[in-house]
Amino acid sequence: MGSKMNSYDVRTRRFMMIIIVVGLCCFFYVLGAWQKSGVGRGDSIALQITRETECGVMPNLNFETHHSNDVNIYTYKAKNFEPCDATLTDYTPCHDQNRAMTFPREHMAYRERHCPPNKEKLRCLIPAPKGYVTPFPWPKSRDYVPYVNVPYKSLIVEKAIQNWVQLEGNLLKFPGGGTMFPQGADAYIDELASVIPIVDGTIRTALDTGCGVASWGAYLFKQNVLTMSFAPRDSHEAQVQFALERGVPAVIGVLGTIKLPYPSRAFDMVHCSRCLIQWTSNDGMYMMEVDRVLRPGGYWILSGPPINWKTYYKTWKRSEDELQKEQRRIEELADLLCWEKQYEKGDVAIWKKSINDYSCKRKNDSSVGMCKHEGVDDLWYNSIFS
Repeated sequence: MGSKMNSYDVRTRRFMMIIIVVGLCCFFYVLGAWQKSGVGRGDSIALQITRETECGVMPNLNFETHHSNDVNIYTYKAKNFEPCDATLTDYTPCHDQNRAMTFPREHMAYRERHCPPNKEKLRCLIPAPKGYVTPFPWPKSRDYVPYVNVPYKSLIVEKAIQNWVQLEGNLLKFPGGGTMFPQGADAYIDELASVIPIVDGTIRTALDTGCGVASWGAYLFKQNVLTMSFAPRDSHEAQVQFALERGVPAVIGVLGTIKLPYPSRAFDMVHCSRCLIQWTSNDGMYMMEVDRVLRPGGYWILSGPPINWKTYYKTWKRSEDELQKEQRRIEELADLLCWEKQYEKGDVAIWKKSINDYSCKRKNDSSVGMCKHEGVDDLWYNSIFS
């Protein structure tokens, strides 16, 4: 009896499911027919568009622009500027020598960027030197530059014994020498690499302060190290002009009254080879600025005064006491910054920045406090002393 009732219930459920399915099919069929008739909301418009268009494009569409008549974008022409006078070949607007001499010499302010006001701006194009030719491709450009591109001889004479640059026929040759590495940049970099892990890829970025013609950065390319170099514009030509013609990244600049235009912790290595920066002045603010752009664990290299002062004090025409006091002060400031001295031999000294505060071995000094981090990357034209 029970089995008969169960089979009856199953048949009933199946019948009800069939009824529901058929009902839903009928409902959706009617709904579709209703929408197709155009009676449905919005569908009448769609149906009208479908009927009135061919290939889906309405014949009355206007693809012309609909700007008002007072604006005619088709007749606008870019303004052409004529070349400046040939005497302005070396004119650098924000580093003009005549304007620079009107600014204070204190803290090298006159060597910094000072752009002309609008009324003094030239409305012409700075001309290239007469006979300018396309520079050589890299790596030849590292060693040779056409003389007509940078027709200056002052550095050839002034730095003759230091192998900065030589004149060979109609070419300028850059042997890779420097004031503190007369044996060449390669030998100098090899010495640094005996202390700093340059060749294994640890060092990727470097900053050369007071770079001259930037040979140090040019030769570091072989080690896959990208170097940004800067040097001030001298009374004759901008030394970095030679670097740029060689294809080496460089800018006119100086450590003076404003911060360096680089974010914090941007460089693995910072270098000074007789860069003539007064590192101990202003309570070590320039060393603090180096510390800002140097990554934790990065290296600071100083070759030149006052390093090896016992050998050079007569050549530098400075007293032993003065140079000894200067080096002692650099050591003190480095300790306060938590830099650990790694090397000093001959003309070269190398410090390493601590990884973090926990690894700092700074001597206990209650008068020294850590700077706050607010605004450390607020760089452009902001005072280095703030």
